[in-house]
Amino acid sequence: MTETQNFTTLDEWLHHIETLHAKPIDMGLERMQMMVKKMGIRFSCPVITVGGTNGKGSTVGMLESIYRAAGYKTCAHTSPHLLRFNERARINGVEARDEDLMAAFAEVEEAREGTLSYFEYTALGILRLFQKENPDVVILEIGLGGRLDAINTIDSDAAVISTVGIDHTAFLGDTREAIASEKACIYRPGCPAVCSDADVPSTLSAYVEKIGAKGIYAGRDFRTVVHEDGTFDWEGEGVRYEKLPRPALLGVNQYRNAAGVLAVVTALQAKLPVPREAIEKGLETVRLTARFETVSQDPCPIVLDVGHNPEAAAVLAENIRLTKREGERTMAVFGMLADKDMEGVARLLKDSFDDWFIASLTGPRAASATLLKSAMLRAGVPEDRIESYTTVEAALAQARFVAKNLSERPSGTVRIIVFGSFVTVTAALEALAAHA
Repeated sequence: MTETQNFTTLDEWLHHIETLHAKPIDMGLERMQMMVKKMGIRFSCPVITVGGTNGKGSTVGMLESIYRAAGYKTCAHTSPHLLRFNERARINGVEARDEDLMAAFAEVEEAREGTLSYFEYTALGILRLFQKENPDVVILEIGLGGRLDAINTIDSDAAVISTVGIDHTAFLGDTREAIASEKACIYRPGCPAVCSDADVPSTLSAYVEKIGAKGIYAGRDFRTVVHEDGTFDWEGEGVRYEKLPRPALLGVNQYRNAAGVLAVVTALQAKLPVPREAIEKGLETVRLTARFETVSQDPCPIVLDVGHNPEAAAVLAENIRLTKREGERTMAVFGMLADKDMEGVARLLKDSFDDWFIASLTGPRAASATLLKSAMLRAGVPEDRIESYTTVEAALAQARFVAKNLSERPSGTVRIIVFGSFVTVTAALEALAAHA
């Protein structure tokens, strides 16, 4: 046991946590299982676990919004954050306070023996905070994978996998089947096991059958029909909703995410009854930063999207196509991490942008603009469309300068889209806030 630290700010606590363990990611459940048991972390209310390659944050956001609209007290965990660590822990839709997180971390420090990774330590603090809030429902996003993720220590009453794509190959494998076998381990015997991805990998369904979970799959057990006016129908589990409102989160992928959310809500109706009115309100009022979100109109629409792998890039390309105005010039502010599929992302988006303002990122996994440009050229992006910058701030400033000059022309229709990584979007948000 160590002495409880007398840190006075959340930043001091987070710095302490970062220095405890040699690896920021150290897969395995043994340390978490021991700590959860020692701290007595458990929930008497339903717990929903959300995993997947893309769409996790949107799925958590919709579940949270719908259950709040139904009058339930919610606690929701997401990862990573964009601007503030507090974003990772929401209580009734509000970010946790510094002092509450600090008090929870003090309890983790008091109980811990040996080292914990950053994610393990912070997850324990958030879980302890949620436990004290006595919620009606807890919604937990799996950060990476499933089987060995710290959050998977907590048993859930239902779990949903939003999509299965190729990402985090160093940890999860390099095929959808291998990745799905890792992600499927968030399912529990006898509990609803929802998969929002219509292309269900065989390893996922095999695991569900093996453990005796209740498989609920898109296309087989539930389905959606989207209408021209943006409303949609959903049918599954003997329930049918017609003309539900368009999800407030923009993008074609949000219908898929909403469908999986409704499958979870329907499967848990006996424990958490939700009327149609709450579903409608939840879909209409959900808010989530940087999911194809327009955050500024100065000097033109500026859209943020945290997409950072080929699956997300394909969705982004379709969203750009569907929302493109006549005669629009579309500009990219683009930066990626070096361990992501830069070439694959660029190949899928090479025809979506007229101009590319690319940036070097910061941090141990960051890709330089030079490395990113090489991948883009291999993907077929014309070199004369690419401008390189040392920071996201500089790339965004130049894109805005060019856009302003173009917008001043009588026929100027311009849009800037910032994407490629949470790191890229965070830097853009900070730059826009400083400019404002």
